[in-house]
Amino acid sequence: MGKGRAPCCAKVGLNKGSWTPEEDMRLIAYIQKYGHANWRALPKQAGLLRCGKSCRLRWINYLRP
Repeated sequence: MGKGRAPCCAKVGLNKGSWTPEEDMRLIAYIQKYGHANWRALPKQAGLLRCGKSCRLRWINYLRP
């Protein structure tokens, strides 16, 4: 009991599935301005209704220049 990492988010009210172009642009703009030091806090700070893990994977696999 009590082992492992706490969940990254409550997963309630979050978007699932395909990313919209608006979400992509919001993520790109936020990372270009502030960087990506804390993936768990990034979605809330960027105004995205996504999990931090989803943002990280989207950036690494599709959006990173």
